[in-house]
Amino acid sequence: MYSTLLSLHSLFRWLVLASLLIAIFRAYRGYTARLAFTASDNSVRHWTATISHVQLILGFTLYFISPVVEAFRQQGNRAGGPLVFFGVIHITIMLLAVVLITVGSAMAKRQPADRAKFRTMLIWFSIALVIIFLAIPWPFSPLANRPYIRTV
Repeated sequence: MYSTLLSLHSLFRWLVLASLLIAIFRAYRGYTARLAFTASDNSVRHWTATISHVQLILGFTLYFISPVVEAFRQQGNRAGGPLVFFGVIHITIMLLAVVLITVGSAMAKRQPADRAKFRTMLIWFSIALVIIFLAIPWPFSPLANRPYIRTV
């Protein structure tokens, strides 16, 4: 079960990143060109938030069954490197990013003007994307590196 969830979580991150990039692109284009906020734009906003929520559920599930996090809990103050990254940093920053996506999505949905909807999406989703980039365990990360697609 653990390896299946880990693979899903690894693959799903690309959906999160792709949906955020699409949403940010559409928001930027809509805001700068003063376009109407269409049903497609609303769908992209909605699905971006939904995909990030699914990823968060996968991440929380992994957090509670992960041997890495268990090792972090057992070592306590002596833990370092990847243990601290996955035990504290990754989950905290990713939770913050999903909260930003959720708040941005909800605020954009409630904006009365189309341009305000695009602006709200652009700002909140862009901040979330930057935060997500910081907390992904990229292969080149000095804190905790993992392959681009993890299967085990």
